[in-house]
Amino acid sequence: MPLFKKKPFPLLDPPKDLEANELVFQVRFTKEIFGDYQEYLKRLNLYRQRVWTCKVTGKSNLTYEEALVSEHRAYEKVQQFPKELVGPVLHMIQYSTLNLSDLVDKIWIKMQEDTFEGSEMHARKEDSTLPCRILKIMTDGSTSKYEVGWLNREKKVTGTSVLNFDDLIRKRPPLSRNMLKVFIKESTSQNAPWVVREDLAKKFGLPTNPPEEMMSKLVFQNGFIRCTKQTKRAIQENTEGGGNLPKSKRRKSMVEEMVPVKYPIEDTLLGPSPDDPIFTKRPQLVRDFRVPMESVGYLLSVWDFCSSFGRCLHLSPFSLTDFENAICHREGNVVLIVEVHAAIFNLLMKDEGDYFKQSPNKKRKPKITPVNWTEFLCDFLEMEDRASLFTNNMPTIKRGHYGLLDTHVKLRILHELVEEALTTASIREKLDEQIQQQTALRVAKREEAKKKKDLEDSAKSESEKAEIGQASSSDKVQVKRKDKERSSEKKKPDEAQQQNIEREIEKLSIRTNPLGKDRDHCRYWFFRREGRLFVESSDSKQWGYYSTKEELDALIGSLNPKGVREIALKRQLEKFYQRISTSLEKRTKEVNQKILLEEAVLRRSTRVRAQPKDNPGMSFLRYSNKWKET
Repeated sequence: MPLFKKKPFPLLDPPKDLEANELVFQVRFTKEIFGDYQEYLKRLNLYRQRVWTCKVTGKSNLTYEEALVSEHRAYEKVQQFPKELVGPVLHMIQYSTLNLSDLVDKIWIKMQEDTFEGSEMHARKEDSTLPCRILKIMTDGSTSKYEVGWLNREKKVTGTSVLNFDDLIRKRPPLSRNMLKVFIKESTSQNAPWVVREDLAKKFGLPTNPPEEMMSKLVFQNGFIRCTKQTKRAIQENTEGGGNLPKSKRRKSMVEEMVPVKYPIEDTLLGPSPDDPIFTKRPQLVRDFRVPMESVGYLLSVWDFCSSFGRCLHLSPFSLTDFENAICHREGNVVLIVEVHAAIFNLLMKDEGDYFKQSPNKKRKPKITPVNWTEFLCDFLEMEDRASLFTNNMPTIKRGHYGLLDTHVKLRILHELVEEALTTASIREKLDEQIQQQTALRVAKREEAKKKKDLEDSAKSESEKAEIGQASSSDKVQVKRKDKERSSEKKKPDEAQQQNIEREIEKLSIRTNPLGKDRDHCRYWFFRREGRLFVESSDSKQWGYYSTKEELDALIGSLNPKGVREIALKRQLEKFYQRISTSLEKRTKEVNQKILLEEAVLRRSTRVRAQPKDNPGMSFLRYSNKWKET
């Protein structure tokens, strides 16, 4: 309860002589009842005066209600006190004669130096630093071993290890001084010396009698243990060894000032904090790939290469879904796969590199067709640096059964072809050309922005001069209105021009880079021609994706802006939010439409046998390369 003149203030008991139907007056925040209105006003005016002190925090000059709110917030902080530290801290508080500030400093230093079972810290594991919890302290003579449990993001133990003290790292104090102050005031019944509440003393097995060396220096007063100021000062001098120093210097010698944390920091060092915003739950990744999980990276890189360099390859675009279905198809040679191989082989032949030097030795037609394309493929796989990788697959390809190869092998071969194609002069020239055009557009963008700023500054100065020359206020209003209309008219074409430049720069972007990484170093990829946001694990062994706008919103809401990686990822997602969300919604509509078409095919009469190509799920069989070189 709040203190009045630093002393407890008892509340009034309800009147005993009240009638059942009698009108009474009640104070809202104390629930006190008055039969006399004047007495009610007198007590209410007292509560409204700034003469009250918060019992827990010691804040003064408060109204009674403000002091109640302060106590309530302080009690909420006490609830956050680490449970594993309650017992050790109470043992240090019991019968201490230090003042509050010195006692807080003493406990805070002790918490920094010592470790306790249940404490959460960080520890070295191989080449990284990971969060852990001390499960058990094993002491053998002068040395101690610590059994720790490694914690995941949900603070659950995923494994255990036995470490030395040197392997443990405390990134930040386990608790703050303010929390210690609140805890000490809340858990004690008196000070000078400090005595822990009886219920807590019994619960944690604290001694209920003062130490023998203190008994002769203590007196009992009104049922409380008291010590004189001289005794208290002597005990402090013996305990701290700094009685001759001023209080300010004694505190500085005990502990260095804490440096406040500047965010953002390393993501893995972040834990739940009271000032954190409300994070949304990160949505579950979809992993319904048809290709093996270890081949998803190859699938995306090959498709992105074909989509980005379609003009150089003379290859018509195709969707990622069609490419995935085609690469998994095992019945015969799929036109889409044949055209991809043929386009890359033609590029390699024109470059006249290592592949060209090996191919002319074969007696065959130089034109690549659906019949002889596997011969060109065998030439490529028989090159010195790849012969050992695909030795077991060569007989299957030579017999014309390319479709029977494992999906992983098919994608590995295509990935090798893409790596070879990236070294050709045609691709390098295309990249250099795109980079030069992008640089020129960025320069033009900066010049436009500078020109726009100069025009705005000149227009502003002219309007100010015009205002000074105007006599009446109505004329000033008209001048301002005209300036606003003129600036808005100029702003529209300028913004449109800036957007056009941005679109042109985007079109010239060929190389795809990840948007960023999250706390666990997972990389996030967005491809312009695919309406999904892909997520790659830190070891590149797991992949997943998000395909709806709702999942994108939930992902952004789950990122912690206090971490260096997640704040960068969040900024990128917010920067390209409109583009990504539009692509996701477009793909969702296309998928729903495809499902409806597939259902329509299934409902067709059995008297009309539907061809496999009529099914939308088999659209990859209808692919035709309309961009062949004439």
